[in-house]
Amino acid sequence: MAEPPRRQSGRPMHPPGRGGPLPPPPPRPRFEPVEREKTCPLLLRVFTKIGGHHSKEEFAMRGKEPKDEVQIYTWKDATLRELTDLVKEVAPEARRRDAKLSFAFVYPDKNGRFVVKEVGKTFSYGNGRRMDDAKTLAELSFQIGDYLDVAIF
Repeated sequence: MAEPPRRQSGRPMHPPGRGGPLPPPPPRPRFEPVEREKTCPLLLRVFTKIGGHHSKEEFAMRGKEPKDEVQIYTWKDATLRELTDLVKEVAPEARRRDAKLSFAFVYPDKNGRFVVKEVGKTFSYGNGRRMDDAKTLAELSFQIGDYLDVAIF
């Protein structure tokens, strides 16, 4: 009987498909940065609210979205830290030292009803290494046409 193949450590390797340790999960896709000088930005409609996110019902009627809208031109490689800094320019409440921002994508589901899905949080004054500062829109599965709802706490 043939001896099973061995690792360098001397322990036998498990034959493929016969139990044993599972292979490591595939690496999380890393999105390449956008060449911002050569790539046209997208229009991001941002809605801010103090104390919590808007409800999905507030987005249900096209043309009757919440009034507290800011339109930002950006790219899919924009981080939540960059967006935090842009929101601080237009929302004085977000400039408070202890302010915390919660980001949610708003988009229609397959039945056409809006969904508000929280995707990350930042502090108003972060150092770029806390919470979700470094997450990009692309990494969070942002689709062009989604709205961004920002709750300021």
